[in-house]
Amino acid sequence: MFPIHSKGIDQEINYRSQPDQRKCRGFNMRVFRWSQAMIFFIEEINRNPTLLPNITLGYQLYDTCGLTALSLRTALSVVSQPMKRSDSGQCFSPSIPIIIGDSGSTLSMAISRLLNLFRIPLVSYFASCACLSDKHQFPYFFRTIPSDVNQASALARLVKHFGWTWVGTVGADDAYGRTGIDLFTTAVTRLGVCVAYRVIIPKLPTHQQLQDIVRTIRESTARVLVVFAIEEDIKPVVDEIVRQNVTGKQWVASEAWVTSTLISTRENYPSLSGTIGFAIRRAEIPGFKHFLESIQPLAEPYNAFAREFWETQFQCSVNTSLPTPSTTDPVHYSHSCTGMERVQDTHSIYNDVSELRVTYNMHKAIYTVAHALHNMLQCQRENGSALTQQCSDIHNLQPWQVVEVLKKVNYTNKFGDVIHFDKNGDPVGSYDIVNWQREADEGPVQYVTVGRFDSSLLTAQQLMLNQDKIIWHGGAYKVPVSVCSDSCPQGYRKVTREGQPVCCYDCVLCAEGSISNTTDQVECILCPEDFWSSQHRNHCVPKQIEFLSYSEPFGMALAAIAILGAIAAMTVAAIFFRHHDTPLVRANNSELSFLLLMSLTLCFICALTFLGQPSRWACPLRRTAFGLTFALCLSCLLSKTLVVLMAFKATLPGNNTARWFRPPQQRLGVFLCSVLQGGVCVAWLTTAPPYPVKNTWLYRDRIILECHLGSVALFCCVLGYIGCLAVFCFILAFLARKLPDNFNEAKFITFSMLIFCAVWITFIPAYVSSPGKFTVAVEIFAILASSYGVLLCIFAPKCYIIIFLPERNSKKYLMSQK
Repeated sequence: MFPIHSKGIDQEINYRSQPDQRKCRGFNMRVFRWSQAMIFFIEEINRNPTLLPNITLGYQLYDTCGLTALSLRTALSVVSQPMKRSDSGQCFSPSIPIIIGDSGSTLSMAISRLLNLFRIPLVSYFASCACLSDKHQFPYFFRTIPSDVNQASALARLVKHFGWTWVGTVGADDAYGRTGIDLFTTAVTRLGVCVAYRVIIPKLPTHQQLQDIVRTIRESTARVLVVFAIEEDIKPVVDEIVRQNVTGKQWVASEAWVTSTLISTRENYPSLSGTIGFAIRRAEIPGFKHFLESIQPLAEPYNAFAREFWETQFQCSVNTSLPTPSTTDPVHYSHSCTGMERVQDTHSIYNDVSELRVTYNMHKAIYTVAHALHNMLQCQRENGSALTQQCSDIHNLQPWQVVEVLKKVNYTNKFGDVIHFDKNGDPVGSYDIVNWQREADEGPVQYVTVGRFDSSLLTAQQLMLNQDKIIWHGGAYKVPVSVCSDSCPQGYRKVTREGQPVCCYDCVLCAEGSISNTTDQVECILCPEDFWSSQHRNHCVPKQIEFLSYSEPFGMALAAIAILGAIAAMTVAAIFFRHHDTPLVRANNSELSFLLLMSLTLCFICALTFLGQPSRWACPLRRTAFGLTFALCLSCLLSKTLVVLMAFKATLPGNNTARWFRPPQQRLGVFLCSVLQGGVCVAWLTTAPPYPVKNTWLYRDRIILECHLGSVALFCCVLGYIGCLAVFCFILAFLARKLPDNFNEAKFITFSMLIFCAVWITFIPAYVSSPGKFTVAVEIFAILASSYGVLLCIFAPKCYIIIFLPERNSKKYLMSQK
């Protein structure tokens, strides 16, 4: 069964008169070549002395015109008209054990459902719809063309291989087209590809429908479209594409039209150049071209289709009374054929044997049946002439017996291919990948094989491509781009647009601290805790470690101020030591003054410990040095204040308090006050000492190295103790500020404590609100400011008098009253 005529002629059915016999039009030379191939292969088998010895195969050839009604009528005609009679005249029904056909999936489905009633096997050479693999619906269906399941999967992988994520789909309005694009859509969606549109081509499209289809293709941003349709269905669309001069689209063809010379014409090439698709495996069949060109319109046995071919090819009428094909009306030409015409002198689809693909499938179908019969014959020979349950009578075949043998057929043909059916009656999914190319601007279109797909191999080896051989649409050698959105580079993530497919997205820069190191990432990856995103957000880099160091300008300035303070304190000590015998130095308790200057020097040096990278020894040193030096400083100031206050009271009659504030007692008081702070520090260091930590929560992009307090409570005790000493010293100095002594230090101590308390009170909010390393800077500033306040308020006036007003540095001036 062949659709030798590609279209049926519409007929009016008015239900008032009997319809005429259905007529067809459009003689298809390609399909006629397929029918001639069947004859060629059957005659070749009949000449083979080993395949079916002493057995001759016959055939009946039918034209179905690609119409379901005519195909069903043909099938009913075959199964209801017996070819044999027994000796008694009894009819064998059905007498045809097997049917080869039909070309279309829709036709094969209809025929197969009918043949199920008679258990007659149908072997198709061109029906690839995946639905025909359903053995519940089509238990007696076999085919030599791979199922579209393989092709849809292969097309999806081809699309993914070239990076196309935005494609259109076009399919014919039949089982082949609809099932094909549905299978392709399912397979390609799993691979992350989106379908931009789904177009169905009606069997008899109107001009408006064709314009709508072409408008969808032209206006879509998808540059690649995948087409599942036979050549008769896609041709009207291609004609409209060419008429509107639509270019810039990369066509991906199914096996039904990728090697169709009806479509790949010179006129169509500008719009379809670079078409790529999967084609059925081809073969070089020896002697076939000679057979085709040896055809005669009136040869025996008479073939009405050969006569029509002759008249169509040479545009002449054959003078004979023999009938024309029943499916067509005779065509009368202006002149008669002479009989001298030569097919060899013509070039058409009929005698073009460069792309024998469907013809090769026909070879497989005919030879598969022959091998099935051979196996039955071999079974009889091995078991003698007796018929058993295992061996069927080849001369009295029942269709169901052929079905059982077909399921077990397994042979290697002369082209080296292994032929067998799987449990669904399907062959191995094997395709050539072809690309439309043209050597010259006006040369013929060539189908260049650029790869292969074989489903029997391992998944990684199934798709094989020679990409360097591919010439894309417009003669380009670079793979065309077909995406809804450009690929998101490293450092960006995909954000799907609302209401659109997942392939349509915006690229959003990864947030700080996260990266994407591959293209088209859906989510950014967070960097580890000690790392941060690079400027381009494509890799993680170690976070910048930050602390107040000696090498930066701010740290150098603070260190210089601290060293200057320490030098100033030692300079004052040197001045006092140089003039230790003068009344001014002696009157101001030189021992406590030297001890105070030493503690101030240590306070300035203590500030230096806050600079540099925190470590396990630096952190405890900072806090304990700060607590002890300031406790010593304030203890000295407190002793000096008490000495001034008690010295005035000792001048009153009957008061002997001064004996409790002599130098030994003063040293003991300073020692006790300092030891108390030392005890707190020892407890702090032994229970929960300060330790270095990486502060990653303050700044996201950098790490602040700082010292953790360890025990906050003990740190508060240290600060609280220093605060108590300062407040107590301030109160006593304030009470003694108006004592009548020309060298009374109380007012200077009052000012120094006022500065000290002001600095440390403002230190608290500044310390809390300062970020990162500036917290340490605030602490250093408070240490330096309070130390300079004490040094300047207490010792600057004395140094000024010693150096610039030596006349006041006398006992006479000291004893004078104002």
